[in-house]
Amino acid sequence: METNKSYFFVGVGGSGMMPLAMILAGRGASVSGSDRSLDAGRVPAKFDALQSRGIHLFPQDGSGITSADQVVIASAAVEDSVPDMVKARDVGATHMTRPELLSRLFNESAHRIGVAGTSGKSTVTGMIGWIFSQAGRDPTVMNGAVMKNFATPDAPFASALVGEGDTFISEVDESDGSIALYNPTIAVLNNVSLDHKSLEELRALFGDFVGRASASVINIGDPESAAIASRLDRETVMTFAVDRAANLTARNLKPEPFGIAFDLHIAGQFRQTVRLSVPGRHNVENALAALAAAFASSIIPPVAIPAIEGFTGLKRRFERVGEANGITVIDDFGHNPEKIAATLDTLHAFPGRLLLMFQPHGYGPLKVMRRELVTMFVSRLKKGDQLVLPDPVYQGGTVAREVTSADIVAELTPAGIDARHIPDRDAAAAHLVASAKPGDRIVIMGARDDTLSLLAQRMLDDLNR
Repeated sequence: METNKSYFFVGVGGSGMMPLAMILAGRGASVSGSDRSLDAGRVPAKFDALQSRGIHLFPQDGSGITSADQVVIASAAVEDSVPDMVKARDVGATHMTRPELLSRLFNESAHRIGVAGTSGKSTVTGMIGWIFSQAGRDPTVMNGAVMKNFATPDAPFASALVGEGDTFISEVDESDGSIALYNPTIAVLNNVSLDHKSLEELRALFGDFVGRASASVINIGDPESAAIASRLDRETVMTFAVDRAANLTARNLKPEPFGIAFDLHIAGQFRQTVRLSVPGRHNVENALAALAAAFASSIIPPVAIPAIEGFTGLKRRFERVGEANGITVIDDFGHNPEKIAATLDTLHAFPGRLLLMFQPHGYGPLKVMRRELVTMFVSRLKKGDQLVLPDPVYQGGTVAREVTSADIVAELTPAGIDARHIPDRDAAAAHLVASAKPGDRIVIMGARDDTLSLLAQRMLDDLNR
């Protein structure tokens, strides 16, 4: 990429845009941007962090775009009618989508690890990044979440690393089809399930992605991923699974409230017991994926295994916000049936009632996931658990509201689930705080909304009063 150009990010605070802007700025490019959340005064600390890295911020009114020499990067949430986009057309600035820019940076790197799958991408990306860093490989990492191992008081929003090594590690997105732009050296496939697209589309996208790689790391414990692996040259595939024969296998899982241990088998032979600092069976799968990618990159087990044990997780991935009066508050990114089910299974392994607030991450995804979401809640929630759904997050623009939170609740209540639709998010949170008793776990779930973490902290503060 030409780092002597000027890049302007429309929606620079987005989870996929912010780390990309930080990588470009870290490589010496001139970077600026705008964001409607900045204009609305939401999450000011995030924008302070961007400015501290030399990224100049403007109102989203077109004032930051002044020249045809600028390259304008727009997130998928930005409509053509936004003033910045209108101004970009008026001045003749070059326009690129976020995945077009990211894939170009990725594909130009010597060693490229692309992390794909419906769930677990950010965690696996963070795990691989930590292993490579501990191994002295100094990678560049593009993540959609803050990696707690790399966060410091001076850099609290560590969703990107800019390294001097030859490795670029990035999660890749199937939701918009842009996964087709990436040409990985090593392709990681964690799982395949419904989220934004049909299974037929997902099978093709993920299958083509791993097919382009020199080597692939695939979870054969997931039926859809296993089917994709079966069509590849066995010499190019490193498999992993929990309680199933594979190149890397985890057995004898021993869950803890905020961690989990397992016996690691490599090539069918017991290697050692591994204890993760993040909980749940799904994180065992994530750890196996990361270890396999490290081994495929010539990082030896005595280096990779201690590193994975030291991985402390991501912000908003089963993050324990705190405890007040015997009530624990957890902030979680769960937003599709598989992610939510993994969190509920992890929590139900231990005593305590669950009080859940799930904010859907859009009306479109809610329509796609409706049936699977209802089925998952009916099968996973237990007697005494409560579920509250506010209206889906809405960041502006035109959107069809064919399926709403009220529709989901209307299908859950006849099945005996204690679910209610409370349209206003603050009111939904207040209801859970008022309902909580010692021993309960309050869980805030949802995506595409950074203010959920602030809400979780406010709920903990309210419980302390």
